[in-house]
Amino acid sequence: MSLLKVIVLAIVQGLAELLPVSSSAHVIVAEKLMGLDPSAPQMTLLLVMLHTGTMFAVIAYFWKTWKQSYFASKDEFQGFAVRVIWATALTGLIGEGLKKLLEHTLLRGAPKAEIEQLFSHLELIAPALAAVGILILIAGIVEHRRMAAQTATGTVTMRQAAWMGIVQGLALPFRGFSRSGSTISAGMLTGAAKDDAERFSFALAVVLTPAVVGLEALRLWKAAHLATSTGTPIDLHASLFSDLLGMVFSFLAGLVALKWLSRWLETGRWYLFGIYCIVASGLVFYLHTAGY
Repeated sequence: MSLLKVIVLAIVQGLAELLPVSSSAHVIVAEKLMGLDPSAPQMTLLLVMLHTGTMFAVIAYFWKTWKQSYFASKDEFQGFAVRVIWATALTGLIGEGLKKLLEHTLLRGAPKAEIEQLFSHLELIAPALAAVGILILIAGIVEHRRMAAQTATGTVTMRQAAWMGIVQGLALPFRGFSRSGSTISAGMLTGAAKDDAERFSFALAVVLTPAVVGLEALRLWKAAHLATSTGTPIDLHASLFSDLLGMVFSFLAGLVALKWLSRWLETGRWYLFGIYCIVASGLVFYLHTAGY
C-alpha cells in the first residue's frame, strides 16, 4: 500500500472516529474507492495503529477536564468508575447479545468470517448511518428547544450512563451507527448537559478501545499464524514505518476532530452532524448501487 493511501486512511479514521459520523462507514467507503482489501492482514495492522492514534488523541484532549471533574477527589473518581463500569457492562451485554442473536437467527450456518464482515456491506451501512443521523437530529432539536441552557456538572447519572452504555452496545455490530454520535445524543436526550455527555462518551471510548484493538490484534495474529502454517508467511515489518506514520496522522486528525466537535456542541450546531449522516447515507447507498 502506498504511503499516500495510508495517510488518507489515517486522516479519514482520525476525523470520522471522533466526529459523530461513523469511522467504520467512512473507512470502508475509502478502502473500496481506493481498491483496498479490508480483510488483508496488512490492513488489520494499519487499523490497529490508527485506532491507537485516535485513542491517544482522546486522552490528550480530555485529560485536563477529566482531572478536574472525574479525578478531583476520591469520591468523584469512585462515582465515575461505577458509572463507567455500569455503562461498559451494558455495552458488552447488548453488543454480544446482538451478535449471538444474529449468529443463531439470520446468519445460522454462515462461516465466522462472513458474520464478522456482514456489516461492512454498503447496503447495511447506509441505513445505519441514516438511523444515527435521525437520532443526532432529534437530540439537536430537543437541546435547541430547551430555552434554559444546561450547566455542565462533570457527571452523568446512573440512568444516563445506562442509556449511553446500551446505545454504545448497539453501535458495536452495526457499522455506520456512530458510537460517539449515538452515545452523546442518548446522554442529551436523557437530560445530561451536552458537555457532560461528550466528556463521559469519550471516557467510555478510552475504556472500550483497548478491547477493540485487542480483538483486531488477535485477528491479525491468527491470520499470520495461518499463513505461516501454509507456507506463505506474511511480512508485516515492511509496512511498519508507514503504519507508525499513519498513527501520527490519525492522532493529529483526531485532535482537530475533537476541537470541531466541541465547538459545534457549544454553539448549538450538533444537529448539523445528523444532517450530514443522513446525506452520507444516501451517498453510501448510491455507491452500493454503483457496484462498490
